[in-house]
Amino acid sequence: MLKTNYKKIDIIKNLSEKTGFSNNLSKKLINDLLEAVIQNICLGNLNLKNIGSFRVIKKNQRVGRNPKTKKEFIITARNSISFKPSKKLLEIVSRLI
Repeated sequence: MLKTNYKKIDIIKNLSEKTGFSNNLSKKLINDLLEAVIQNICLGNLNLKNIGSFRVIKKNQRVGRNPKTKKEFIITARNSISFKPSKKLLEIVSRLI
């Protein structure tokens, strides 16, 4: 059965098992890939063909509420990342489910 929470170390071990690379090389490959993705997202939108697109969303400051105590507090303005999967990825996932 597959895990629902997948950690970076799980990806590293999986890559190492499938390719025969050492864990250290697999870790370097995954870290380099993530670094490249992060750098490109910071520069603007990132479109990965047949996978999807990432974009930065600017969220404004707003008032939030604790549902238990009803106490209000300010949620500061921040940047967030949005991912939109490609049609091909959605088709593949829908076939597998």
